[in-house]
Amino acid sequence: MRKLQLLPLLLFLPGAIALAAGCSANDPTPEQADQTSSALSHHAKAKHVVLLSIDGFHQFDLAKYILAHPTSALAGLVNRGTQYTNTTSSRPSDSFPGTLAMTTGGSPASTGVYYDVAWDDNLSPPGSACATRGAIAAFDGQANVDDTLVTTSIDPAKLPLDPDHGCSLVYPHNFLKVNTIFEVAKAGGVRTAVSDKHPTYEILRGPSGTGIDDLFTPENDANGAKKNIAKMEAYDETKVQAVLNEIDGYDHTRTTQVGVPGIVMMNFQSANIGEKVGGYADAAGNPTPELSGAFDYVDGALGRIFAELATQNLTDSTVVIVTAKHGDSPVDLASRRAIDPALVDAVVNGVQPGLLALNTPDTIELLWLKDHSRAADVATALQANAAALGIETIYAGSQISNIFDGDLAFAGNRRPDVIIQPVPGVIYTTSGVSAKKVEHGGFSEENTHVPLIVAGPHVKVGTVTQAVDLRQVAPTILEALGLKPRELRAVRLEHTRRLPKAQPHDDCDDDDGDDD
Repeated sequence: MRKLQLLPLLLFLPGAIALAAGCSANDPTPEQADQTSSALSHHAKAKHVVLLSIDGFHQFDLAKYILAHPTSALAGLVNRGTQYTNTTSSRPSDSFPGTLAMTTGGSPASTGVYYDVAWDDNLSPPGSACATRGAIAAFDGQANVDDTLVTTSIDPAKLPLDPDHGCSLVYPHNFLKVNTIFEVAKAGGVRTAVSDKHPTYEILRGPSGTGIDDLFTPENDANGAKKNIAKMEAYDETKVQAVLNEIDGYDHTRTTQVGVPGIVMMNFQSANIGEKVGGYADAAGNPTPELSGAFDYVDGALGRIFAELATQNLTDSTVVIVTAKHGDSPVDLASRRAIDPALVDAVVNGVQPGLLALNTPDTIELLWLKDHSRAADVATALQANAAALGIETIYAGSQISNIFDGDLAFAGNRRPDVIIQPVPGVIYTTSGVSAKKVEHGGFSEENTHVPLIVAGPHVKVGTVTQAVDLRQVAPTILEALGLKPRELRAVRLEHTRRLPKAQPHDDCDDDDGDDD
């Protein structure tokens, strides 16, 4: 039987962080600034940033792909920018905390967002008139009016309520505890645009609710796309077209000329679904033909985005960042083992009937309890069933605080009470291997080791092997645009630094990475 492990987990490794930058003499002059970037300071190194996430993509996927496709768009981007080969996603490695890491500079300790479906002790359930406290905040497709429709919206009747603010509805942006790069950009007069997979990605508007000018959130759960690679590629293509329209100076519908956004963000789901449906051919991570085709689609779409930047003469004024919110596991499908999360639920409620408030299962289990004082008892009960439940490590009680918060205690009302990291290959799901081969969420290497490429003006060509993480993307974006990274609350709380340069500083560049 595996020994119960209640150990602090170091989620993010600190490092000296700074965007590659040249001498001030090379900065754009006011005369060179276009309409979109007219509010940027003279320290701006770019007029635009395009941030692209290939959800599910691993660093090894990138390495294998560019080796096999040396003339690909991804290979070209690596050849003209900085590749960070030791990049860690958010932990948990879920889309919501991953997205927020790269757009706020924070972990769940400061954002207060641990997963797209989470628990909050202080909120009240939908439709409860705030008669009770303690509620699930479900900000995935469950929050939609109809998640079978591509064009849908958030259903207010499905939102939690805030009894401390007049029993008001809690939209995703209300749930977020810190501001975003989009709010900082808007305050600096910079236009912003986002395309992502659920209407709930309006969370990126930030607590102000005003951070995004052009938000496009077609529902990726619709039309069976989550089980069909071709359908997901067609879905992604709608967002690619939105980005192309924005690069051309229109809104995402191409109906109104509004100027090229200073920040354009989009995610791809095709690689993620390619892994879930097609999977890998072997433990070495060679893709099946189905997955290889999904990678080819994404690379082709990237090529069209890069080509449109060139057509509009924006390449030399645009920083392009390609990364992934998370990776997927298991790569070795022979190790895959599906365990019904209801088995975990039964063990928890066996400690005390009705004790479980919420179980969020994937390649991790986040458990919230109605009585937080029973966390150690739950951990002991789970350990007694470790073999049957596929448990490798259990984190509970004060170790949860050590993992996420340190001295940041203000998100304590949302912190999980117990976290289960399973043995490699385990997915907590009721679906068979033919339905979903891989998943994400866990702390494992396969879930968290993601690619990161930054290319554009003043970005040096080369490779950085030191440890970095997705939080560092946010201050890097703001610094590139001549905005102040320390305007981000999470950057101040977590002392998040910018991404390191591929080469030592030039003699004329005395930037030490601090944001004063």
